[in-house]
Amino acid sequence: MIEARSNIPFPDHVPVRRTLLSTYDKTGLARFAAALQALDIELISSGGTARHLRAAGLRVQEVSTVTGFPEILGGRVKTLHPRVHGGILYRRGDPKDEAELMAENIGPVDMVVVNLYPFAQAVAQPGSTDAIAAENIDIGGPAMARAAAKNFAYVAAVSRPSAYDAVLSELQKNGGTLSLATRRSLAQATFEQTASYDRAVSRYLARAPGTLPAAYDWHLPRSHALRYGENPHQAAAFYGDLGAAVQQLHGKALSYNNLIDTDAALSLIAEFAHAPPAVAILKHTNPCGVAIADSLESAYARAFATDTMSPFGGIVVMNRCCTLAAASAINEVFTEIIIAPGFEEDALHFLKKKRNRRLLKAGAPAKDGLEARHTLGGVLCQTRDLPLEQALAPQLQCVTKRQPTSSELQDIDFAWRVAKHVKSNAIVYARGQRTLGIGAGQMSRIDASEIAVMKAHKSGLDLQGSVVASDAFFPFADGLQAAADAGARAAVQPGGSVRDEAVISAANARNMTMVFTGKRHFRH
Repeated sequence: MIEARSNIPFPDHVPVRRTLLSTYDKTGLARFAAALQALDIELISSGGTARHLRAAGLRVQEVSTVTGFPEILGGRVKTLHPRVHGGILYRRGDPKDEAELMAENIGPVDMVVVNLYPFAQAVAQPGSTDAIAAENIDIGGPAMARAAAKNFAYVAAVSRPSAYDAVLSELQKNGGTLSLATRRSLAQATFEQTASYDRAVSRYLARAPGTLPAAYDWHLPRSHALRYGENPHQAAAFYGDLGAAVQQLHGKALSYNNLIDTDAALSLIAEFAHAPPAVAILKHTNPCGVAIADSLESAYARAFATDTMSPFGGIVVMNRCCTLAAASAINEVFTEIIIAPGFEEDALHFLKKKRNRRLLKAGAPAKDGLEARHTLGGVLCQTRDLPLEQALAPQLQCVTKRQPTSSELQDIDFAWRVAKHVKSNAIVYARGQRTLGIGAGQMSRIDASEIAVMKAHKSGLDLQGSVVASDAFFPFADGLQAAADAGARAAVQPGGSVRDEAVISAANARNMTMVFTGKRHFRH
């Protein structure tokens, strides 16, 4: 353990006379720096930050004039110098430190304003490589930020643009000084940021795509306090960047259950990103109906027809910008949340007439990463079950005498994508790119099929000539025979049962076509 050189208490207020600014994110920086200069605070900067501030008409001293050394290696080395870090780290009032700084003619740095290269965003971009990742690993930024945060006794470490207003307000009110409480809080936020940054880099280097990390170590800031959890007696909050997934355009704050349902809706509609207009209606994370059509309003009507009772209070998600015609159709039924990649202006104005209805603009879908679930005092992790490939046909194996027709093949593709997002045991009947009956979350696959058939008949839908999709293999022939009795002419399932031959024989006996996908999609 390293002992403190002095037992002098940290000062409550310290003046800020000299600030070093080095940021990737320039949001609000020029305005903040101008206000600092108005308080007679000297500005030091380098590279793009210095150019940005000079373009705003501010007086800036280059770091290279402070260090007496030019930027080298294309800007990789500019602030890693004793004249920079000595000015940040020295202990004010310590005789030895004071003497060393005077001997080396090093001036103090009282505040460091720094944020880091966008590593996580860079590696998330399509086509990102190790070379791109390496260039986006910040070295000088974290070094300065950590130095300032370590010396919070005398130095303020400002690591987020969101802190500018509060810091400036305190400086203006307190004669250019910052309190110990503020410096300590800023240091905590800085170490939180650098720790999160290092975790992101470590995860990238440790894990190849499709593999799992050696240790589970996730750090996400609490971004949204929720009124309550799954039930009113449970506390809850959202941790992470919700805005990357959805932008709320209207309505009450999203609840815990809303967020879970929204995640399920976005996962399902991602299967139809490249399809014609598609709409899905969900309730309690399960699809009530899904359909493709030549317009969103037609797709909604076809999806709604699958189950006309369950959509009340549910979620509608679509793969196209919401039109006024689609909005008018959806408006006929009370809907908690409507999600779309965008909303036409007249549709948005119309939908906003209902004050409590949530309208969400969908962001980019997650392309990789891990899914985690807390259980048994630990964490279960798995790679994501990503959206299926654009064309499934090449991966399908027909195992029956009768080959699927082109229309059956289309419906097989459609039904399999929907079944993937239905709670296991899952059975989906479909025809003409629309669902006819959905059976979800049953202990028996036969029960799931019977519920799907019951719902179809209840909605007045004919299952003759339909396709049936099962999220896992049929363990016995009776499940397939029940589907055939209901009117199914084609089936899609993973295959892999020890009784596959018996199921195939049953399909041949009914002149059904059946394809194996070779991959199951359980959803517990």
